[in-house]
Amino acid sequence: MRKILSLSLTPLFLAAAPLAAQAPAAATPQAQLARVMEDHWAWYLSTHPVEATARGVRDYDDRISDMSLAARDAQIAAEKQFVRRLEAVPEQGLDATDRVNRNVLLWMLRDDIDGDRHPAERLMLFTTYYGWHQGFSGMADGLPFYNRADYESYLTRLALYPKMNGDALAITRQAIAGGYVQPCSVLQNYAGTISGIVAGEPRETRFYEPFKRAKPRDISDADWAAMQARAVTLIRDVLTPEYRKWHELFVTDYLPHCRKSDSASSLPGGAAWYASRVKAHTTTDLTPDQIHQIGLDEVARIGKRMDAIAAKAGYPSRAAYIQHLRTDPSYYAKTPEELLRVAARQAKTIDGLLPRYFGTLPRLPYGLKPIPAAEAEGTTTAYYGPGAPESGISGTYWVNTSKLDQRPFWELPALTAHEAVPGHHNQIALQQELPLPPFRKYLAGFTAYVEGWALYTEFLGEEMGLYDTPEKMMGRLSYEMWRACRLVVDTGIHAKGWDKARAVAFMKTNSALSDANIDAEVNRYISWPGQALGYKLGEIKIRELRTKAEAALGPKFDLRRFHDAVLAQGAVPLTVLEQQIDAWIAQEKAR
Repeated sequence: MRKILSLSLTPLFLAAAPLAAQAPAAATPQAQLARVMEDHWAWYLSTHPVEATARGVRDYDDRISDMSLAARDAQIAAEKQFVRRLEAVPEQGLDATDRVNRNVLLWMLRDDIDGDRHPAERLMLFTTYYGWHQGFSGMADGLPFYNRADYESYLTRLALYPKMNGDALAITRQAIAGGYVQPCSVLQNYAGTISGIVAGEPRETRFYEPFKRAKPRDISDADWAAMQARAVTLIRDVLTPEYRKWHELFVTDYLPHCRKSDSASSLPGGAAWYASRVKAHTTTDLTPDQIHQIGLDEVARIGKRMDAIAAKAGYPSRAAYIQHLRTDPSYYAKTPEELLRVAARQAKTIDGLLPRYFGTLPRLPYGLKPIPAAEAEGTTTAYYGPGAPESGISGTYWVNTSKLDQRPFWELPALTAHEAVPGHHNQIALQQELPLPPFRKYLAGFTAYVEGWALYTEFLGEEMGLYDTPEKMMGRLSYEMWRACRLVVDTGIHAKGWDKARAVAFMKTNSALSDANIDAEVNRYISWPGQALGYKLGEIKIRELRTKAEAALGPKFDLRRFHDAVLAQGAVPLTVLEQQIDAWIAQEKAR
């Protein structure tokens, strides 16, 4: 599944650009590698013009990404050239840091090339979690708006959407013809994610939001009014018709041809595609059967803890306690503002605890915003949006304020730990500040590491004292159970023939998640195969490495230093992380 326009951590859609000449054969391995990494980053920015702007490179301010299949083919050709150049760099001539740089870039490029072999990866452009139309509507969130040039660039980019949308619709028609479509079971509310983006007056849409900010000093009042009027015209006369085209195609052609089976394996070549996605998202060689069993074992282990918490709270069973938690109105906000207020309070409480558990913290702050209404109904409880320090953009903790009767307060400690601090914001913002090559700062986003870390921080919340009531602890355990269930449900659907109803029933029986959350989550696993597997497998590995370090170091073990070591190299495959922690343990022993 390809992603565009956001400050994505994974290079999922690139297009070719001229490659610089290779370094002379006589160059040292370090010099050869440095040249390849420099060329790759310059090429990446040229093919990701919106991200280039966010990163402070203003050479492509009049462009947006090319979504065409021709661009995709050119991208793969370029990536294969980079692979050949990297393979020509002798690994034995590099130091430990450069070996990691070489191998991480190779892993990322090979993964993208491998994914492109599968028509489902090339042609299925959206999930219930993300589509190109949503990425474009949020483009402004990742751009600087300080002066006239910034606003002119933005208006220019809005005007380019018809080409992007036309390419996406052409690919989607090809996907429909080939049977590479999402299952019917996950698409009930999807049309609203398209039409909702341009609902109402142009000034009410996300596209207009930059023009509600303070006027830059280098724009006159008259010119500012003219630019605002131009924005309204673009939204009304250019963007809205394009969104209506996609909505019409979705309703009249896509939905009637949606897939009856929920399993990716039912697609042509789907089993091989699923296997490739499992490897990509877990960075392991585990099979779906092995992952399924790990999930079942974790479900049983966590369930025993949940039973104990229910008994401690005075309830005869876990089910009885969960029923109370799901239905007691005192646990739910009455207004969106109340939910945001409680989430903000939770976030600031955790902020005050961070120095006890981390020696190094990111400089970039984060903010809190409600998920846009057009997306909220069908998406998850919250998510994190990376910042761009070069453009003065903070990280963002996005909170879902729809369906308030299914967003309980007792979930907020674990939710905030995961999506904000010490989870995604700490890890991603710190990665952007590390002395790493740019591709590792901004593109390396291995799911098992990134999501494994965020889930580990939910566990860390126990030591931080975040779960100081039985309901909060049940919320924490329910969230861990949720991620354990993912191992069972994702592999069950895509490798063992489960349907959505069976997956929903399994989630409802074992977790305390609300019906709305369970539906949104299962839709996500069905429409985005394999991605959900990285969370629990990554967390298991990090906890395993911590236990290993504690045993090896005894009284020398320092939790703050361990956390700093885990985060010190940014996102990497789990095998690389293990090598790094083994080296750190040896260094700590020698201190």
